[in-house]
Amino acid sequence: MPYWEGQSYGVIPPGTNPKNGKPNSVRLYSIASSRYGDDMTGTTTTLCVRRATYWCPELKADDPAKKGVCSNYLCDSKPGDEVNLTGPSGKVMLIPEQDPTADLIMVATGTGIAPYRSFIRRLFVEKTPYGEVYKGLAWLFLGVANKDALLYDDEWQSVLKSHPDNFRVDYALSREQTNKDGGKMYIQDKVAEYSDEIFTRMDNGAHMYFCGLKGMMPGITEMLEGVSKEKGIVWEDKLKEWKSKGQWHVEVY
Repeated sequence: MPYWEGQSYGVIPPGTNPKNGKPNSVRLYSIASSRYGDDMTGTTTTLCVRRATYWCPELKADDPAKKGVCSNYLCDSKPGDEVNLTGPSGKVMLIPEQDPTADLIMVATGTGIAPYRSFIRRLFVEKTPYGEVYKGLAWLFLGVANKDALLYDDEWQSVLKSHPDNFRVDYALSREQTNKDGGKMYIQDKVAEYSDEIFTRMDNGAHMYFCGLKGMMPGITEMLEGVSKEKGIVWEDKLKEWKSKGQWHVEVY
């Protein structure tokens, strides 16, 4: 099933929903590999899945009745197992193919990193036609709890060395870093450190992507609204302009 970077596959876990007795419903996962696949055969795909569990303070253990059905199914699957997929689907998170000079500002929390891995591999890791002509800046912001929770850090560090002029990465580690007010460093705080530069790049045609927890969005939009006011610009009009030009990409949950 051919796919493009930024699209998702649906996974249908086996079994039935105990609440209604119907077959389990589809769960969407952003694809974390380029269209060529990690093995460059064009016949494989990669997903970034976090096992969803619930720690019960009374049991002082994980409550199996509340674990994520699909994430645990995928994490427990073994090589050779057949998995029912739907898709691919989605147009919101695609790369602007028509403009290889466009900056790509990518904001993620946790496994929301998946689509950006597909972008970065196609642009800088794999020998691809689009990667050969790309001249913009790919700027990654990733928010996680601590260094141990960083995803694909070895890949990002390798790209930083090979493409220092076209790739940047900034981490927000909420349990290890503090923001300018002395509180925990969340993703919106890290993005805010570069608010003026991001605003300028957006006005010059950059595309900004958001993938991960929806809780990051209010802080980021408030921060950009503040920059707008400083510049004497009506934020609602500016956001409408970016959206109308296809520069604003949001896939949060």
